[in-house]
Amino acid sequence: MANEPFFTIEGTHYVPTPAARGPWNPNSLHGRVIAGLLGAEIERLHGDPEFIPARLTVDMYRLPDLSPVEVTTTVVRAGNRIRVIDAEFISGGVSAGRATCQLLKRTENPSGNVWKPPVWDVPKPADLPPPDPARTPMGGMWETRRITGDFAQAVQKRVWVREIRELVEGRPLTPFVRVTGSADFVSPAANIGDAGLQFINSDVTVYLHREPVGDWIGYEVINHGATDGVAIGECFIYDEQGPIGSAACAALAQRRMPRS
Repeated sequence: MANEPFFTIEGTHYVPTPAARGPWNPNSLHGRVIAGLLGAEIERLHGDPEFIPARLTVDMYRLPDLSPVEVTTTVVRAGNRIRVIDAEFISGGVSAGRATCQLLKRTENPSGNVWKPPVWDVPKPADLPPPDPARTPMGGMWETRRITGDFAQAVQKRVWVREIRELVEGRPLTPFVRVTGSADFVSPAANIGDAGLQFINSDVTVYLHREPVGDWIGYEVINHGATDGVAIGECFIYDEQGPIGSAACAALAQRRMPRS
């Protein structure tokens, strides 16, 4: 990946690059890099190939600026089948977010059949045209392939998303980092309408029954609701082989600050 990474490393801190800026304030970080870095540090320090990170919940309660970031982690439970890890995102010495990850021991599926949604029968990313550069979301923060639904309309949306830059300079993207780094996409996908994106998400939760294979993550909006300026959004998520889990968020009505 030749594009600028979202973070570089200086000692024990991660330093955001301009690529990590979010849409709401030109001097703040994008939610996806917060979720991505928390997930990446949990995996780097506490991951185990015998366990799958089945759930990651990220609370984003402060809009961090571009100050150096420290991530601290705590082992809450280190069981034989269930492990729970907490992590905190500290920006400029101030806590701006936190995450909890539940890791479950891999085993064999039990016998029998259980209902599940129909097969996600959509075109592969390679079979879809790239977007118009003038309409590339967030200035090329992702590479996307729209399947159905225009983001300028109040319709259900399906889209493929792929990373185009490293999260942390010099560290290859793992399958878990690919999906946690893109999971914040659930908010614009589910909460945007014909008047644009007017909700800022305060959290994101990812559930995985398996980690993704390949570079592309598919998002299918399955729910949106909003009352009194508080919204929720939900998506099923996929790779090119089929379903891998789901993502959800809560959000607040928000206006964007103009860029200088």
